[in-house]
Amino acid sequence: MFLASLGVAVPDRSFTQEECWQALQAAGLPLRERSWMLLRKILRGDSWIERRHFSYGALAEAFQLHPDALHQRFRHHAPRLATTAARAALDSAGLAACKVDAVVVSTCTGYLCPGLTSYLSETLGLRSNAAAFDLVGHGCAAAIPNWQAADALLASGRARRVLSVCIELSTAAMYLDDDPGVLVSACLFGDGAAALVFSADPPARGRRLRWRHIENATLPVHRELLRFEQRAGMLRNILSIAVPAVAAQTAPAVLDAALARAGLRRDQITGWLLHPGGKAVLVALRDALQLTDADLGWSRSVLRDYGNLSSASLGFVLRAALAGGAPGGHWWLSSFGAGFACHGALVEAE
Repeated sequence: MFLASLGVAVPDRSFTQEECWQALQAAGLPLRERSWMLLRKILRGDSWIERRHFSYGALAEAFQLHPDALHQRFRHHAPRLATTAARAALDSAGLAACKVDAVVVSTCTGYLCPGLTSYLSETLGLRSNAAAFDLVGHGCAAAIPNWQAADALLASGRARRVLSVCIELSTAAMYLDDDPGVLVSACLFGDGAAALVFSADPPARGRRLRWRHIENATLPVHRELLRFEQRAGMLRNILSIAVPAVAAQTAPAVLDAALARAGLRRDQITGWLLHPGGKAVLVALRDALQLTDADLGWSRSVLRDYGNLSSASLGFVLRAALAGGAPGGHWWLSSFGAGFACHGALVEAE
């Protein structure tokens, strides 16, 4: 499987962490003192995040905290954001929508039936017989399972070109109360979409990225540490402080399994593209994988400019590596999230 092109999209409006803090103070929410202390620590501290993009006209919309408002936000903005990223990817590849044989869409921040593939098929003008798959339930980890589905379609001969989209409207699943996981989520996540076009054939120009091996680890024993639940008609993010440690315990084993299959050593990895789940997660992964701060560069740049974009994040990291001229060789892409699940992809870059 080869990468033909990549496109991303974020809402027009972005806000600094300081602007978020000021808006919270102005809203006068009835939160406990320790909740305010946590919000202040993240939004005004060294979280490695400078700004995030939200599907708000103004930050005051963030305090419309009822199920209908959140669902309508997802219904209105998610199809548009996904379409924008997908069009950017198709245009970059010089590919007409009618040439797409399959579309795979992942999201966890809202629910539509029919799913987002229906909206993309309509707005992009995909063929009516293009295979369409809506994947849910992977959370932040979804990028690599999504790409694995694309790989299977290409390997089977069912498709020659697959459009892969990860779209997360975190503002449709973001609100505030005294739950620490909810508060941390409100300080970390942003809205965004990443779309990749995969092909069975290598690109005629530009850099050549070939997916070699994909590895997965799903650990249901840790399911309660990171997940969504429904409460009062709204998605609530369960986010435990143990998540960075579990990610750090799992990621090396997934990497070593892929390296063993490829006959490679860790020191032969020339590019590290890790899901920027937050500062604590990246630091834990850096230490567990014995990386340097420079190795985190692509992930940190995405976290700085966009926050955690959930499943869309890894597409943004890949874009940063390509735009930044990451060296050729073998790249390791890793995502993790609800499940608890950790996934990795070994990519050969020329």
